[in-house]
Amino acid sequence: MTVKLMAGIDLHSNNLFCGIVDLEGKRVFEKKLPCDVDSVVRALKPFKKRLEKIAVESTYNWYWLVDGLQDHGYPVVLANPAAMQQYDGLKHADDKSDAFFLAEMLRLNILPTGHICDREIRPVRDLLRRRMGLVHQRTSLILSLKSLHTRMTGRDLSTGRIKALEASEAETLFEHPADQLITRLDVQLVEQLSRSIAKIEAAILAVVKFLPNYQVLQTMPGVGRILGLTITLETVDPRRFASPGDYASYCRGVDSRRMSNGKKKGENNGKCGNKYLAWAFVEAAQFARRHDESCRKFHDRKTAQVNGIVGTKALACKLAKAAWHMMSQNTPSDSGRIFPGIKSQI
Repeated sequence: MTVKLMAGIDLHSNNLFCGIVDLEGKRVFEKKLPCDVDSVVRALKPFKKRLEKIAVESTYNWYWLVDGLQDHGYPVVLANPAAMQQYDGLKHADDKSDAFFLAEMLRLNILPTGHICDREIRPVRDLLRRRMGLVHQRTSLILSLKSLHTRMTGRDLSTGRIKALEASEAETLFEHPADQLITRLDVQLVEQLSRSIAKIEAAILAVVKFLPNYQVLQTMPGVGRILGLTITLETVDPRRFASPGDYASYCRGVDSRRMSNGKKKGENNGKCGNKYLAWAFVEAAQFARRHDESCRKFHDRKTAQVNGIVGTKALACKLAKAAWHMMSQNTPSDSGRIFPGIKSQI
């Protein structure tokens, strides 16, 4: 009878540690390896037929290793470090113990795993994330220029005015050469960033606009082009979530408090989940409460009970659960399902 094996890989930026155990927990292999697919494949080759699963720690640089192992026919799962916690009483821990900890959790079938995004969609998703970084840079430059103008003139300069400024025109806003120079450079950078952002959006939209999830999300209150792209690419397949509540939790729409006997005992990991989806649904809630009557009534009721922040988060949670149903069933938005008791507007 062939003895099955489980492997755990503790991954770093310049090396990794691989540990393999059998189904009884006996350690059969351990080795520190360079970050190179060929080296890892050579080390695992003697165990390939018996390896049932390989757990790779989900660090920032897991793409190359997971893709490489899958290309060589290895069954790989992505370990979710945010959901794992080693025994706090350990006196000593290192890469070796971390690797065997992953393998042991695999053996016991209790390893919390993450989603391995389709490698055709993954670069497009990462490009959209990069767009967000460029938007933040552009906003920072605009706010810096607004602050300079207010500081030097005592008057406000609107965001729309800044975006419409030409570099030569921007210099006339100030008298000092230093202020003129930084203003000209800021305006040029804002223009360049705007062009780059537009190119990224066009490239992403060309790939995503025909996907069913993106099309149905466009019918949801508060969801426009960018939020629709974000939700589509960060979710990919809604069926990987067992319920709308699980999806809302992944979108950080669920309270992280820990309760016992009706009393609050502490906080769980409030950052567990997808920060991009959390942002997207909060933004959607902000737009929806302004432009959709049903969403506004729900938000106002929650705000009257608690406060505006909780009202917005509650509406974001509602929208996340509705998005799960829409994407899973490929059906358009129905306010009667989002807010039971309200007549459908579809």
